[in-house]
Amino acid sequence: MEFENNQSIFIQIADNLSDKIINKEYEPGQKIPSVRELASEVGVNPNTIMRTYNELQSKGIIENKRGIGYFVTSIAPECIIKERKKIFFEKILPQFIKEASQLGITPEELKKHLNI
Repeated sequence: MEFENNQSIFIQIADNLSDKIINKEYEPGQKIPSVRELASEVGVNPNTIMRTYNELQSKGIIENKRGIGYFVTSIAPECIIKERKKIFFEKILPQFIKEASQLGITPEELKKHLNI
């Protein structure tokens, strides 16, 4: 996995796992890699993965079944989509609109590119 400098590694790993959940690579109820497996796979310290899993647990995306491992919760896809929509509407879209306005891009031009 390639990491960017502008965001914490554990957040990038959490986002990657969230992508896999909403793309149905990991289904609700499915076991995800252990801390050690994922640490080895992405090339980071197991403590980083533990922090990632704690973050995902706090959001209700995964759960720890003691002695068995970590599993995707039944509400994980909805939680991820709800959070990402919030980020999109509060941060990404306003910045996009500002940039389009500064460049003089009209709504009609945008519609052509959005296939609406």
